[in-house]
Amino acid sequence: MMKKIKHIVAALLGVFAINSCDTSELELTNPNTLSPDTFFKTEAQVESAVNAAYANLQTRGLYARNLAFAMDLMAQDAAGNPQLEGNKKPFQDFSFNAGNDIIQYYWESCFLGISRANFVLDNEGKINDLPNSVLSQAKKNKFLGEAHFLRAYYYFLLVNRFGDVPIYKTGTITGAARSPKAEAFDLIRADLEFASQNLLPRGTEVVGRVTKEAAYAYLGKVLLYEKKYDLALAALNNVTGFSLEDKGSFYNNFMEETEHGKESVFEVEFNENNGTGNKWDDAGNSGGTGFAESTLRGQEYGNLSWFNVYPPDALLNSYEAGDLRFGDTFYVPGSKYLNGTRTMTAQNFNTSAGLRNAGWKKYQNYYKKEDEAVQSSINFKVMRYADVLLMKAECENQRDGGSQTAAIAFIKEVRDRAGLTTAIAPTKEAVFTAIVHERKVEFAGEQSRFDDIIRWGNASTELAGSGFQAGKNELWPIPNRETSSNPNIKPSDNNPGY
Repeated sequence: MMKKIKHIVAALLGVFAINSCDTSELELTNPNTLSPDTFFKTEAQVESAVNAAYANLQTRGLYARNLAFAMDLMAQDAAGNPQLEGNKKPFQDFSFNAGNDIIQYYWESCFLGISRANFVLDNEGKINDLPNSVLSQAKKNKFLGEAHFLRAYYYFLLVNRFGDVPIYKTGTITGAARSPKAEAFDLIRADLEFASQNLLPRGTEVVGRVTKEAAYAYLGKVLLYEKKYDLALAALNNVTGFSLEDKGSFYNNFMEETEHGKESVFEVEFNENNGTGNKWDDAGNSGGTGFAESTLRGQEYGNLSWFNVYPPDALLNSYEAGDLRFGDTFYVPGSKYLNGTRTMTAQNFNTSAGLRNAGWKKYQNYYKKEDEAVQSSINFKVMRYADVLLMKAECENQRDGGSQTAAIAFIKEVRDRAGLTTAIAPTKEAVFTAIVHERKVEFAGEQSRFDDIIRWGNASTELAGSGFQAGKNELWPIPNRETSSNPNIKPSDNNPGY
């Protein structure tokens, strides 16, 4: 079976409703396609319905383009070069508003993904009624587990950006009012708990599909965000069978040929060979339909390509001398590329604003190509085992009765791979400071930094001088298209400051 899931399910385009989005954007019914009444008769139909719920992760509203820009710019992991587009610049100085289309497409991509997951879950009875000769109970359970995981993941993306959000536990075309963030977390936890008990383990499941270990990893992450450290650690302890990429092989996490390696817990799939013809049309923004199996991350960030953003000096200077991650995260003058046959020069980092000191290497195709050529098939590795280790360190350090010695051991694993020695005082304050540093340099350009500093409560310090306003910019505004089309969310219901 192919190493990637082809998330294109044309037969299903007419059976999904938009949860509280502008219904003019997608066709809600289509008499020429299959309906829920006649669907879910075969294993292939069940699988294709689940595949459709994955597809919204590949939209430009999420991992194909905009999510990386928004999160890295807000975190100051990336800074904009003069050619950076106008809809992206506001994320660098926190001047975005409810009319920003990146915010709109993010919202719609997530809720369409939720709608597709709900389509599967609404038909749980039909799936379970299938004879075991058609679909085994283990597969029924795991397909339902995938739908629960995906609904939870989309909601996790939403609550981190918007706080209180509408909660949809079933398919509907009626827009709901916002529910408290705590209720969304209740649903997320319940979905992940179901998924963790019903998904197949890594090694048994086809690569590209979510696994039992990924569900436990995200359950631990959610509980960590809720500061339920003991429960989070218990969940994370179930993420077994993984190890870090070897010392000197950190870059295996960011190449196409080494996807789904021993450190990979959950990836968002891309494969340009499956088709890219719909990447730029409206469906590519948030619809998750058509052929859009490539990411623009390489082209956008590449210093030999569009070079829309670059790593700022403050980030470069965060790395200790001898940290092996630096050379696998950034290109600098003297870096080798194109299978080691070319060398970057200072002029390779030239912009209309002058020379930059570095460009991004993570997720770039230059290791094997001279030009990004727009398309990229490199998966987004959105959960790595390094994250699990550092979350376990944080849980151990923060929980009542936790062991700083155990926390330091987890941190040491990550630093050993980076070629660094570890000397951390066994105090809660020193260990926390070490975790903050390690997460910054380990996950630079991987869209984790902003969520970290928001949950730690140190955004005002870390983002000083950026335009960040405490009490406002922790969240995004509900997009205008939602407040104008959903009668249960008015402009006056928006987040503070918007």
